[in-house]
Amino acid sequence: MGGCGTRQFPGYLPRGRRKRGLQTDLQNEIVREIATLLGRPSIADLDLEAVEMAARRQALHLAARALEQQLNADTSDHVGGELPCPCGGAAQYHGRHRKTFESVLGPLQLQRAYYHCEQCQSGFCPRDRALGLESFSLTPGVLRMTASAAALVSFAESRGLLQELAGVNVSAKQVERAAEALGAEIAIDEHQHVEKGRAVAPTLYLGMDGTGVPMRAQEVAGRAGKQADGSAKTREAKIVTLWTAESRDQEGRPVRDPGSVTYSAAIESAATLDTSPNLSDFAERVLREATRRGFPQAARGVVLGDGSAWIWNTAAELFPQATQILDRFHAKEHVSQVGKAIYGESLEGKPWIQARYDELDTGRLQSLVQALHSHARQYPEARECIHYIWNNRRRMRYPKFHQQGLCTSTGVVEAGCKVVIGTRLKRAGMHWTLKGANAIIALRCSKLSGRFEDFWERRSDQLKAAA
Repeated sequence: MGGCGTRQFPGYLPRGRRKRGLQTDLQNEIVREIATLLGRPSIADLDLEAVEMAARRQALHLAARALEQQLNADTSDHVGGELPCPCGGAAQYHGRHRKTFESVLGPLQLQRAYYHCEQCQSGFCPRDRALGLESFSLTPGVLRMTASAAALVSFAESRGLLQELAGVNVSAKQVERAAEALGAEIAIDEHQHVEKGRAVAPTLYLGMDGTGVPMRAQEVAGRAGKQADGSAKTREAKIVTLWTAESRDQEGRPVRDPGSVTYSAAIESAATLDTSPNLSDFAERVLREATRRGFPQAARGVVLGDGSAWIWNTAAELFPQATQILDRFHAKEHVSQVGKAIYGESLEGKPWIQARYDELDTGRLQSLVQALHSHARQYPEARECIHYIWNNRRRMRYPKFHQQGLCTSTGVVEAGCKVVIGTRLKRAGMHWTLKGANAIIALRCSKLSGRFEDFWERRSDQLKAAA
């Protein structure tokens, strides 16, 4: 109902075959325009860049006019004087309304059948539904471009890139609204599609981490934080990362396989009441991502993380059989902090820290703790490090893990926070709403994990079915 199949358009033959005359006329017109732009200058005097850009603009303009004419010539979206309204009322036909949409070819002025409902005082155009034009005055092609740009850079930078690279004119506010709306759709889709998508590797690694996202004042009002006055300026985004490391370097050590990393993240809680039978929001996210990758079915499942209690609580709850490894980078970071507290930046501290690193690498944790004990009375950092090692001692059996051919410190988890969150949401001057941050995080995870194409296909199918 209200559809606009290509077979109904003038200029088309049955089964979607275009008339050759229209194609030839358009091609000839483009050739004539480009010839006019070139004129007859010598090659030495030719400003090729200027000609390239002008030719592109003219070709896109002609293509836009051809598409515009084809769409406007079809009036099959007028399907009678009355249509049912989503509110339950009856919407009456009120003529054909004109609206300008931004497309990848440039602006399109389309005339569509308009129906208005007196009951809910709103109107709609069936053709907008059929073509996916109901939101933001952007065509699907521009919406897709906008999402791809906004997943990588700020809304203002996205606007500039779209203009410079594609000749598409959208405002920064349009980019923001479109990207956040699409990200919200992806967040919903992420909950609904959790089927396993690929073969399961013999060994799968799962990492969890968290990082602060700068928020607007109303989003952190009344929340405790790390500011001098005890207030908060950020909310923690938690991320789960999965990858494989079947490759080996020249020394036989496992190396992360290119293209194997996937991400899922959001600003959400990893805590629940002890009396609650339900998983936390983040534990549910971890379980969904693990299911997609087949983590529970892997011959060996390994969970890596820092010393945060919520990480190991989640791992124990969801994957009690998995091997738990404290990321060796984080362990060495704790030891380094003790050395700097004792020796400052003096050269004397470097051999002390290196000796502790060696003890850590070779599994001599008792010797490491003894070295820390000699400074425990004077330095709280040493006492905290001893407590840290005691709590994680079973996760720090690095020689045994190496014998098993397992990664103990890959940088994937740490890099995940920077790649997914830091480089996009933690730039100077950025302050987010919870809704906006989670939408962009979802969009970014979808793009970085190689799942955006599947989402876009599902979205297109849903729009077609709804039309």
